[in-house]
Amino acid sequence: MVWLILLAGLVLTAWSSVPIGLGLALTGLAILHFVAGGAEALAVTSVWNVLTDFTFSAVPIYIFMGEILLVSGVSTRIYNAVTPFFHRIPGKLLHTNIVVCTMFGAVCGASTSTAAAVGSVAYPELRRRAYDRASVVATLAAGGTLGLLIPPSLSLLIYGATQQVSIGRLFLAGVLPGLMLAGLFMAAIYAHNRMNPALTPAGDAAVGWGARLAGLARIWPFVFLVFAVLGTMYLGLATATEAAALGVVASIAVGFAWGELTFAKLWHAFFGATVVFGSIGLIVLGALVLAQSLSILGVPQQVMAGITGLGLSKHFVLLLVVAVYLVLGCFFDGISLMLMTLPLVFPVMMGVGFDPVWTGVIITILIEIGMLTPPVGMNLFVLVAITNGEVSLPEAARAALPYWLILLGGVVILALVPDIALVLPNLVMGRP
Repeated sequence: MVWLILLAGLVLTAWSSVPIGLGLALTGLAILHFVAGGAEALAVTSVWNVLTDFTFSAVPIYIFMGEILLVSGVSTRIYNAVTPFFHRIPGKLLHTNIVVCTMFGAVCGASTSTAAAVGSVAYPELRRRAYDRASVVATLAAGGTLGLLIPPSLSLLIYGATQQVSIGRLFLAGVLPGLMLAGLFMAAIYAHNRMNPALTPAGDAAVGWGARLAGLARIWPFVFLVFAVLGTMYLGLATATEAAALGVVASIAVGFAWGELTFAKLWHAFFGATVVFGSIGLIVLGALVLAQSLSILGVPQQVMAGITGLGLSKHFVLLLVVAVYLVLGCFFDGISLMLMTLPLVFPVMMGVGFDPVWTGVIITILIEIGMLTPPVGMNLFVLVAITNGEVSLPEAARAALPYWLILLGGVVILALVPDIALVLPNLVMGRP
């Protein structure tokens, strides 16, 4: 009975206009009412405990900070400072897209915000310089995915808050995989441009090292932002939530003093953050209700018993999880997909022996893949909109395919060498 209700609820949610959070909540309540004997009150308690948790309160604060940075024009200054370093490398300013997305992700924490902030600066400039437009969109979409992995990551924050995993360890675990993927993206750009030089224009003027270093020196406020968010947390001066609040104060100060922030734009950022968190909060609510209903009935334990009975290895289980995320990534946005699947995926992954911090990184990369997967691929949609139709969604998806494959390859690499994700948390915070 429980599986019938679960399947019917998820199918109806996927193929109807019902908001995902509401669909998940109704499915969970139906299970609690018809299968668990009217235990709906337990869902209310579960939702209350998470939504009033001090750690979870960091989520809307980080979203607000990202919106402030998006409207303040900080990304323009970072982009202009990094640009001179890549004029003479095959791929040229396409590398700049990846580097600036990585840097912006270090203070933003969201994929689509990173893609939109950097894309609104980079696309008009590279279009003017006659770069291949689909390639520009693809690199921006791929670079934007790093906003979900490079700390402070909204995905890792929500994962940690809902699954009771250390936020500090998760943030540290995202650093090396994020840098690894950024390096692989740049290697792909280099190789692609060597094979097809027409992707980038010829004749960019060289810039001396003095001018390059002077340009970098002018973005010192960005270093201040990174320290306010990450430095205070890792030095033990602030919790994840307090660091988020410091980040908001710092981003407002930097936005007014260094960027183009005004009170009207600040209000626009607050309104935008409220709308975004309202959407995420509804999904969290629905996912918590569904998770509570499945937990009460012991569904995760039943799944684990079935896996044990079949004698499946832990890596075969990982392969199944990857396949599920690749399929569902075609239909759901990243945060929705993660919250919808965690009630079953997390206990199963823990049951077969995977590390919870490593699992958070893997799931984040898998939902990043969904950001580049049509028909829902949110990063592709955002950037196609920025081009005003000059690049179609199919063109962008084809150009982004190499980066899609690199993200999938990143999962394979981390499966073979899990210490890439775990070495920093174990070094800085000790082994759990």
